Amino acid sequence: MTTTTTVPITSVLVANRGEIAVRVFRTARAMGLATVAVHSDPDAGALHVREADAAVRLPGAAPADTYLRGDLLVAAARAAGADAVHPGYGFLSENAAFARDVLAAGLAWIGPPPDAIEAMASKTRAKELMRAAGVPLLDPVDPAAATAADLPLLLKAAAGGGGRGMRVVRDLDALKPALDAAAAEARSAFGDGEVFAEPYVERGRHVEVQVLADGHGTVWALGTRDCSLQRRHQKVVEEAPAPGLPDALRRTLHEAAAAAARAVGYRGAGTVEFLLAADGRPYFLEMNTRLQVEHPVTEAVHGVDLVALQIRIAEGAALPPEPPEPAGHAVEARLYAEDPAQDWRPQAGTLAAFDIPAAAAPVPVPAAAGGPAGTAAVRVDAGYAAGDRVGVHYDPMLAKVVAHAPTRAEAVRTLARALAGARIHGVATNRDLLVRTLRHPEFTASTPDTGFYDRHLAALTAPAPDAGRAAALAAAAAALAAAAPAAGAPLAARLGGWRNIRSGPQSRRYRIGDTEHEVRYLPVRGGPPQFPDLPDVRVLGAAPDRVVLEADGVRRVFHVAHRPDRGPDRGADGGPDRLDGAGEVWVDTAPAPGSDAPASHTLTPVPRFAEPEDATPPGSLLAPMPGTVVRVAEGLAPGDTVTAGQPLLWLEAMKMEHRVTSPASGTLTALHARPGHQVEVGALLAVVQEEEPRP
Repeated sequence: MTTTTTVPITSVLVANRGEIAVRVFRTARAMGLATVAVHSDPDAGALHVREADAAVRLPGAAPADTYLRGDLLVAAARAAGADAVHPGYGFLSENAAFARDVLAAGLAWIGPPPDAIEAMASKTRAKELMRAAGVPLLDPVDPAAATAADLPLLLKAAAGGGGRGMRVVRDLDALKPALDAAAAEARSAFGDGEVFAEPYVERGRHVEVQVLADGHGTVWALGTRDCSLQRRHQKVVEEAPAPGLPDALRRTLHEAAAAAARAVGYRGAGTVEFLLAADGRPYFLEMNTRLQVEHPVTEAVHGVDLVALQIRIAEGAALPPEPPEPAGHAVEARLYAEDPAQDWRPQAGTLAAFDIPAAAAPVPVPAAAGGPAGTAAVRVDAGYAAGDRVGVHYDPMLAKVVAHAPTRAEAVRTLARALAGARIHGVATNRDLLVRTLRHPEFTASTPDTGFYDRHLAALTAPAPDAGRAAALAAAAAALAAAAPAAGAPLAARLGGWRNIRSGPQSRRYRIGDTEHEVRYLPVRGGPPQFPDLPDVRVLGAAPDRVVLEADGVRRVFHVAHRPDRGPDRGADGGPDRLDGAGEVWVDTAPAPGSDAPASHTLTPVPRFAEPEDATPPGSLLAPMPGTVVRVAEGLAPGDTVTAGQPLLWLEAMKMEHRVTSPASGTLTALHARPGHQVEVGALLAVVQEEEPRP
């Protein structure tokens, strides 16, 4: 790669947060560049701030007051002495006005030309350009003239992506309400309520092409990626190359993507997205004029660092005539703090532990495509570390976990095992869903499509088999018994007192998910406890954080941890912390071969006596998560008659909107929510007095 720059870059400000900021900083450091972070008030102690050489505060919490303030970002770069700005993805990464402001300030813009961003910013205008360039398209549908023959329809926001302002309409009667809701969401997210409609392709595949262009006329098409596994039109699992595509179709996609880049005079890294119909015909969706979240799978397969190439192109470098050849297969899973079984509800809280042992180190890019011959590698790009708090203001993605191997089957197996063996404590995540997804026969058969979770979510989120829970309960009890003498408390006092006769079994109750479990054990003086109800379980060794059990003749190691802010309490004598089982207990072990049971268990102790709870009026509708009330149903007021399941209001949390519906049919007697109102989990939103059942 040759360079013709006259003003080399020396310091990079990343106008973003979280995982992408950390990822850019690591490459920048490897290139000898200084790094500058920006942060909102909730992000003051975030990982991306800790990773940077310098940081500049953006006062406030809401994105509109912080990461979406281009003037503050340019001022931050000037104040910190940065001479270049990398936008990351999301926020202002595809904002042409921001790119122009960066350039006008005399800073290098590590992204495409503002005119190219502008050309692709509106999906409707982009499609007109692509039609002129000969790129295949789906014909638009005028919502006002739509008929039953046009159904199903997909409504999309013209000015943005990420699933915001997107709706699938299968009934003409639902078209007008869906248009209004999509426009309102698009206006809130992007400041532009324009929405368009196109045919919705059932069981289509979302396939994209990574492009890279320099300022000297060279355009690379760096293979394909399949991003079909999505929830709420947001990607969850991605892989490269897209499996099962005929060579002729791959060439067609590469040529169309390169044509799209040339049509707008593109420079830098970008992605051209296509929808493949069931018959294999490709249709242009959009061009993302930025780095994609899923870029690591392309890096792994092609042995490149896309961020480094972005920086060199911004300095004026020329790409070689041809891109490097691909090697192997890579699969990426997005690890979110969310509960898929509860409508993908985002979670907030402190990460008591965050460790993926299968990843040797959080190195952002492999040294070469495939690594050593015949090996598999795991990469983690994280925006959080143990001890960090996951807040409510931003996207709930914790990390991206990527596996690269010589074959797709090996990459999928490696990624599933890495996730199954992860130790993530403190917040609920989609980890178990990801493991089950990667082991699902439809996915392993290389036939993913965008309807995967619509068909399989119920099965993928069903309670796991009981296998392994008994051993986890035994490990928790054994660790607790071992913790007592280690903490300086008399063992007799901790296990119920010594008697002249053999002591009866002690018991503890824990809740795993929604089910309560009891574990009974017999204290043994000078040794680990015994479990009378588990004759096949034998404790071989026990420490407060590590227990070795033999169950059914198989020896396994269990790692045990207690919530540090609730589990330990300090003795009255001021001595060391001791574990009394008051807080959550996490038990992790190596995943059993071929088992669908989770390798990690969260045990919540059940108190002997029920705790008094704050009384709430019957029919109270409580906030299921912390967030912001963005909308209340039009005209809704106390005294109105409502029906079960009727949407009453919408909460926004972590970049997603969530409908809050009436729990029953009856009368709305109180409405405490209003647009713009910040609520905490459990806050009283409304009260519905249920109608009396008819005799």
